[in-house]
Amino acid sequence: MSVPRSLELPTGVEAMTLDTDRGPFAAHLSRVDAPRGHVLLIPGWTGSKEDFTPVLPLLAAAGLDSTTYDQRGQYETPGAPADDYSLEGFATDALAVHRATGHPASHLLGHSFGGLVAQQAAVDTSSAWLSLSLLCTGPGALGDTPSRPLRRIATAIGKIPLLQIHQLREQGVKRPAQITAFLARRFTSNAPASLQAMTHLLIDAPDIIDDVAATSLPCWVGRGADDDAWPHDIQAAMAQRLGTDVHVVGDAAHSPAVENPQGLVDAWLPFIEQHTSEAR
Repeated sequence: MSVPRSLELPTGVEAMTLDTDRGPFAAHLSRVDAPRGHVLLIPGWTGSKEDFTPVLPLLAAAGLDSTTYDQRGQYETPGAPADDYSLEGFATDALAVHRATGHPASHLLGHSFGGLVAQQAAVDTSSAWLSLSLLCTGPGALGDTPSRPLRRIATAIGKIPLLQIHQLREQGVKRPAQITAFLARRFTSNAPASLQAMTHLLIDAPDIIDDVAATSLPCWVGRGADDDAWPHDIQAAMAQRLGTDVHVVGDAAHSPAVENPQGLVDAWLPFIEQHTSEAR
């Protein structure tokens, strides 16, 4: 779960609902005059568009339009029980959001669970993307562990109120009152079917990295220095399979976009700029 440091929208960042051929998606956008390119950012499990808000002005300063959004059934994007919450469904949503931005192709970044979605989107529609960036994610399932009991959470969803699940996860954690209230509101606003499906996918999503590599999309892999989700050696092996190395962001753990946004952009932007200029 990424924890925003502030809930104020930076100058130049707009909150809006994007109408797509897959329905409405709550989004944060940053747009510049004569953009050099566009970046689409996908948040992770129990996250939201707010996870990337601090990064958007930094991309704008580099001349890039950017869009991040709540996935289907996540926070302010509606979801119904019968919706398509497969990995392919979430990937099709990403493509729909990309199309709604009006850019012919986008750089794609996925964080954590969003990285699994981004991998699927790259495999399904590689022509829509200029590059693929994977942040604090891995090759397939994260899996169930004593410190991250995903099976227990998946079983509890629909049987226990979401607020109670959230309070158990946050037990003993002290945060500013505004952030505490936001985290509770975001978690309890999730559509249970969406949250449960994402949780199951973190447990059993397949490894499709070889399929990603076969697309020949340029790939970037990064993590926080103290990332505590996918093991560091697993991320390094994934990067090697994609023909690259892991870029480590200092002063960050599993959520560099909120923990050290400038450090993330410093590590990532040269890759984006290289593959933006090559596409022009």
